[in-house]
Amino acid sequence: MKTLDKIPTGKIERAGKLVKTGVRIGGNYAKYYGKKLVNPDHSKDELNEDNAGDIYDGLKSLKGSALKVAQMLSMEKNLLPRAYVEKFSLSQFSVPPLSAPLVRKTFKQYLGKYPEEIFDTFDRDSINAASIGQVHKATKDGKELAVKIQYPGVAESISSDLALVKPIAIRMFNMQGKDSDKYFKEVEDKLVEETDYILELQQSIGITESCAVIPNLEFPKYYKDLSSDRIITMDWMHGQHLSEFAKTDFTREQGDKLGQTLWDFYMFQIHGLRKVHADPHPGNFLISDRETLIAIDFGCIKAIPDEFYVPYFELSKKESISNDAVFTQKLYDLEILTSTDTPEEFDFFKELFKEMLSLFTSPFNEKEFDFGADAFWSRIADLSQRYSTDPQIRKMNGNRGSKHFLYMNRTFFGLYNLLHDLKATVQVNNFRAYLG
Repeated sequence: MKTLDKIPTGKIERAGKLVKTGVRIGGNYAKYYGKKLVNPDHSKDELNEDNAGDIYDGLKSLKGSALKVAQMLSMEKNLLPRAYVEKFSLSQFSVPPLSAPLVRKTFKQYLGKYPEEIFDTFDRDSINAASIGQVHKATKDGKELAVKIQYPGVAESISSDLALVKPIAIRMFNMQGKDSDKYFKEVEDKLVEETDYILELQQSIGITESCAVIPNLEFPKYYKDLSSDRIITMDWMHGQHLSEFAKTDFTREQGDKLGQTLWDFYMFQIHGLRKVHADPHPGNFLISDRETLIAIDFGCIKAIPDEFYVPYFELSKKESISNDAVFTQKLYDLEILTSTDTPEEFDFFKELFKEMLSLFTSPFNEKEFDFGADAFWSRIADLSQRYSTDPQIRKMNGNRGSKHFLYMNRTFFGLYNLLHDLKATVQVNNFRAYLG
């Protein structure tokens, strides 16, 4: 794969890259409308394919926040056209790595020494390159290690990157007015945290120690003396990425076992720790040859405050959704409904969220739930398709819900997708045995 000798770090240079991407997208639309004139039935498939490719190509050389947003969007499998999901999901694994000379220079800057001065061996080529950093394999004192190095300039460019991506996101998700700022501030705050590797080291150690009670779950050991604010060193863990394992001919028993571990891991964090690993994409999980689940990245941890946790999970109960007065009050508590809504908006969003929540919270209201069942995913796809093409929703303000929804919904949607990939049936309340 081609490597990068330089990453644009200046605002003007990074903006220029995105302007060029915008010009290419404009050309794609011109080509689409030209073909549409000749053939009114011409579909948007080719347009989506071209746009997804151009946006991804523009973002991958920037790395950092812009690429991280693409990674987040790739998890929304039922909310974006397939072309975008397939292309953006490459940001989980397949982005150009830094060249060996740039790695050495970056290492010297962040740890004060070159890698060969610290480790017994250090692979100059990265094993995995993603949006914020890349991973190299190393050894020291007989131990196999994974060394994650943050890309130069990523932390410093978060605000300016999000300012460039914001107009695209606003258009895609129909956000209107100044209220949308709270969502972008939430994203910015989490991205700032993700670039603080000292914080990630503390979070990783804290969560792995707390979750050690869950069977069939493994974590790497982290090494403070070989880490800094831009470098993290941990044990090298052997296994298959969950997405690769999901393509193998695994048995139902294996899928259920791994799925139960994954479910218990997330429910334990949410209900026991009131914080959660909010980046559940397949690149963050390995499956060992012992059929254990290995969690390897804790950069994105979302704290869940009581003022959100309580109404959020009260609203997940069937009896709350069916009680009109309770349901309406919880929608106000969670900022889904607001005092400034018109009667039309009140009725529309109340009905929309009743349908959505009845579907998305259905696993919580069963003793056992089959995430591999096609019926559940068909209903999600149908609902997404119906509302994404509803002309009425385009006229209304899409800013709905507490800022905490952003990462909580991302967590559950990602978790559900991983459980679907494993075709897992889980015992919903099994995690309670580990809460103590």
